[in-house]
Amino acid sequence: MTDQPARGPLAGLRLVEISGLGPTPFTAQLFADLGAEVIRIARPDSAGAAHNVLGMENDPLERGRDVLELDLKAPADLAVARALIARADGLIEGMRPGVMERLGLGPADFPDHPALVYGRMTGWGQTGPLAQTAGHDINFIALSGALHAIGTPETPTIPLNLVGDFGGGTLWLAFGMMAALWRARATGQGQVVDAAITDGVAGLLGMIWGLKGNGLWAERRGVNLLDGGVPYYGIYPCACGGHMAIGPIEEKFWRLFQELMGFAPGDLPDRGDRAAWPALRAAIGARFLERSRDDWAAIFEGSDACATPVLSLSEAAAHPHNIARGAYLEHEGMTQPAPAPKFSATPGAIGPGSTRARITAAEALARWGAAL
Repeated sequence: MTDQPARGPLAGLRLVEISGLGPTPFTAQLFADLGAEVIRIARPDSAGAAHNVLGMENDPLERGRDVLELDLKAPADLAVARALIARADGLIEGMRPGVMERLGLGPADFPDHPALVYGRMTGWGQTGPLAQTAGHDINFIALSGALHAIGTPETPTIPLNLVGDFGGGTLWLAFGMMAALWRARATGQGQVVDAAITDGVAGLLGMIWGLKGNGLWAERRGVNLLDGGVPYYGIYPCACGGHMAIGPIEEKFWRLFQELMGFAPGDLPDRGDRAAWPALRAAIGARFLERSRDDWAAIFEGSDACATPVLSLSEAAAHPHNIARGAYLEHEGMTQPAPAPKFSATPGAIGPGSTRARITAAEALARWGAAL
């Protein structure tokens, strides 16, 4: 039995994670933050994928679970992995299709564990013409249509790796695994969750596809409601070099925005007249350049004008609202996002496992009552 204290709504859930980069460790982090007990299997003497590829000594995505180093090509270590998986509710892996099968750890290799939920995270999916090719977030969102829709009229803009790896990847894998775990709990039958980032990004674009289908979205950047095409949904520079983000779409918010900006009724062109948008954008832009970002932030603070300062990471962690929400915390010497969402009865918390610590095979097996 586990020696970890019960915490979070997923307490009692056991998962094995095969060490990877990006969406797979983030999926495991979400489970661990909400109380699941996760054992992370990594290659021996490995500093971790985040260190090897990105140079990070401490990756927040690896927090809250113990690390067991195993050489999965060695029979003795493979036996340990199999014993742990046989005691787990689910497995998370992000290998190229076929790799886990060649190791003897594929879904079909556990016939005596029919309730196992096998979570597979890839960019292109387990099947399809591109399934065996390499790629990264930028490639997956490019092929899904998302990258084309984001940016300036001149060129697409890379939205970090939020849209592909973590939006279309982690969140869809985590939701898919929870759905499969729910069914396994009711029926005793697990299944494979084939989460492709390209599929998930397509899902994220559902609203945009809806706008397009209703004739409300043009396949050109910078001319649509949500891509900066309208003057009242965009980003404006201020006198200090900082920026303000505005989005007063609804008419009542638009009236308040104008008032707080110092515009009297009738001062601005009619925003319903597309031909007047260049003049409207110029008038708003000129007014923002009269004050600093922080001055404007103070003017709009607490209002329904839908105008907020564009903050850096450090500024975001120090903002009073985020402090009040406990959105960030210090862990292992680093500021990082706190577990989310918030739960009224079973709050999540970072588990006792450490990204820098290692457990032995004997400890891992004893913890879950597994035997070779």
